[in-house]
Order: sequence, then structure tokens, then C-alpha cells
Amino acid sequence: MRNRPIYDVVALLARCGVGTVFLAHGWQKIQVGVTATGRNLDAMGAPAPTAAAVYSTFVELLGGAALILGLALPVAGTLLFLDMAGALIFVHAKHGIFLVDGGNVRNGFELVLILGLASLVFAAGGGGRLTLDHRLFGRGGTRPGKDDEDDEDVPPWRATPESSKGRALSAPERTASAGEFPAPPETDEKSPSQPRLAAEMVTDTSRDVIVAGKKKPEPSSEDTAPVRTRKKTPKSGS
Repeated sequence: MRNRPIYDVVALLARCGVGTVFLAHGWQKIQVGVTATGRNLDAMGAPAPTAAAVYSTFVELLGGAALILGLALPVAGTLLFLDMAGALIFVHAKHGIFLVDGGNVRNGFELVLILGLASLVFAAGGGGRLTLDHRLFGRGGTRPGKDDEDDEDVPPWRATPESSKGRALSAPERTASAGEFPAPPETDEKSPSQPRLAAEMVTDTSRDVIVAGKKKPEPSSEDTAPVRTRKKTPKSGS
């Protein structure tokens, strides 16, 4: 996790350093003259030397100033990267990597490689927040007034409500945030205080007899069993 204030200061120093180098080279071409710069590029084997001289002169001069100020960094960084890519491919690649090797000037590509990659980083948004882009347009130079804090830089266990803005909430979270609570699940059980229906209390009333508004219990089998009587036989006379 990067510390944003420290990163912003380091990015500002890097922009000032790289921008100063570009600004110096652009001003040097202005002093020499665009025509003389075109002749030098022609001697080095660059295609379209006059157009290349005009492009490199003004892109390096204005682009270097834009890097220092932090203004239009995506555009300035991209143009400077293309400038250094053309210089590397058409001029410096054939001379090796070193500018000076053993006291001899080789005019290698180490300087244009570093400057081109640094410009690409600034174009991709690595210029920090201490820029005119952030001051005028907000985050990334596109949305005014929005803070440039990266939510990805905050670990999950240190997340705060502010860092969780914009995250979609689930249904329980939305209910809790609104001060409501979910309804309890419905069950078939009745509350003890709720009266029961007569149909639920009577299970089988097909054989019941109602007497004076009261249910008379059905007589048992013992009560309804027939009573057997013994027949008396007359005594015979002697």
C-alpha cells in the first residue's frame, strides 16, 4: 500500500526532473534553429528530418513545461513518449545503449529510453495529485471536485464508511442502514393469546348429541349392552 502524501511529493520531484531535461533540450533546439536541427537529424539518418525537427522542438519545450506544472499530463506524456520512441528507433538504437563508452561518445539510447518510459508513466496517471490537472479538474483530470483517494489502497480490515462509498449494499445492509429490521419468518403456530376457532377445537362431532346446548357424551358399549334376565320355571307339584 502506497502512502499517498509521500508518493505525491516523489511524483512532483520526478516530474520536475524529467520536465527540466525536456525543457532544456527543446530550448537548445530553439537556440540552434529548427533548420539546423533538421540538418543534424538528416545526418543521423532520421526520416522526414524537417518535420521531425519541428515536432521534437516544440513537443520537448512545451511538454517539459507541462510536466513541471502537471498540466494535461496524459496528452503531454504521450507526445513526449512518441518523441523519444522515434529518437530511439531511428537515431540511437544502432549506437548501442551507452551515451559515452570508454571516453568515446557513442550516442546510445539509454537517455531517450529513460525519458520515454518516464513520460509514459506520467501519461498513465502516475503524476500524483500535486498537479494543475488535479487542482482544476479533480481526479485524473476528468471529474471536478472528487477526492483522489484510491479505495484499492485501503485493506479490507481498515476500511471505513468513507472508503466504502459507491459499494453496492445487500438487502440486509440496506434495511439496517434505513433503520428498519426484517420481518420475522411466518409460521403456522398461533400465539397463546390468540383465540382458537371452534373448528380447530372440535375434531369429530358426527356422533355427538347436543342436549340443552351442551354436548352429551356418547354412551359406552357397556351402557347400551342388553340386560339378560333369568326366566323363572314353575315348580311342579308333587
